[in-house]
Amino acid sequence: MRNGHRLGRRFGWLWGAYGTSALGTWLAFGAFPLIAIQVLHAGPAEVAALSAVGAAVGAAVAVPLGPWVEFRRKRPVLIGMDLVRFAALLTIPAAFALGVLSFVQLLLVSVVVAAADITFRAASGAYLKTLLPAEDLLVANARFESTSWTTTIIGPPLGGAAIGLLGPVATVVADAVSYLLSALGIRATGGQEPQPERRETARMRAGDLLDGWRYILADPTLRPLFFNTVLFNGLVMAADALLAVLMLGWLGFAPWQYGLAFAVPAIGGLLGSRLARPLVTRFGQHQVLVVAGVLRALWPVGLAFVGPGTGGLLLVMGVELGLIFCCGVFNPVYTTYRLERTATDRITRTLSAWAVTTKASTALLTAAWGVLGGLLGPRTAIGLAGVLLLATPLLLPRRAAAPLAEPEPAPNRV
Repeated sequence: MRNGHRLGRRFGWLWGAYGTSALGTWLAFGAFPLIAIQVLHAGPAEVAALSAVGAAVGAAVAVPLGPWVEFRRKRPVLIGMDLVRFAALLTIPAAFALGVLSFVQLLLVSVVVAAADITFRAASGAYLKTLLPAEDLLVANARFESTSWTTTIIGPPLGGAAIGLLGPVATVVADAVSYLLSALGIRATGGQEPQPERRETARMRAGDLLDGWRYILADPTLRPLFFNTVLFNGLVMAADALLAVLMLGWLGFAPWQYGLAFAVPAIGGLLGSRLARPLVTRFGQHQVLVVAGVLRALWPVGLAFVGPGTGGLLLVMGVELGLIFCCGVFNPVYTTYRLERTATDRITRTLSAWAVTTKASTALLTAAWGVLGGLLGPRTAIGLAGVLLLATPLLLPRRAAAPLAEPEPAPNRV
């Protein structure tokens, strides 16, 4: 892997901004449900609605933003989305201090943050493609992935300690500040970003909202990858929600044991992301994508066999370590593959459609598996999700595809 300075100062600022906001997100992990329970005395139905409805409505709100962002410079959009998240999150401690915090406000903030997250991710992919040449995209995505898993390891324990000392509202403040620092970091990237070519008509039509999905479904390599990742992510998240019920309720694990079961295996994601580029160099992008995509689907079914005590805890940690390691390899390769297969003037709409579908399907599958868990028990429902995940490799691209033939803008390195 290349040294950090080889990708330039501008990427360094972008990478730093990403790491800062990712750390803030993990510091505040679980803060909204805790605030709802501890401060607002919300019940299980309200807490479930906070997670599922917030994500689903946020995804719906983000739908028109993809086409709108496509024909605008991406750096101002990234800064704007960071500032939107900063301002929205900051209303929570302000309302708490004034004694007027409500569940409706928590729900509205979760919607705004979810919509801004999707828009930011879509715009950041397009911005990265203008910032770096094609041969550096995998290196950059591997670094983002590595940073993501690093913050996953250190963020929740620090956030948990902060919640214990200062309460959950304090971690929301930290998350808000991280977005402000991210905005300042992105602003510091500087340089000239090319102005996207505008459409023949400047007015957005209703049909434009579906452009991202049309592009994905028309591409023979993006289409199967789209269904694979959407289904995989949704089933994994649905099973994880039931695993919490199984471990913390039925099997009697302590909260610190549950947190440990997921924090330690995140090391696998860090290792996997660092191996992604060497593996692609040796075996080729398509082969690594398929093999890692197959291997990651084999692990989750093992969670159905978790038992009480140390043995059960070690089983969860082993399964999660294998799963996360494979995801650490797969994710930067898949992200790069998707950027290479998407035309520059379609990236934002495509990534937005992808993220909207992932958010909405995850919310839907989580709700559906909650019902299945109530009817069949959490262990059986987890096993069913694991069995269905075994079929997801059938949706991986069958053949390698060459990157689109389009001129790459020269990066402005400083």
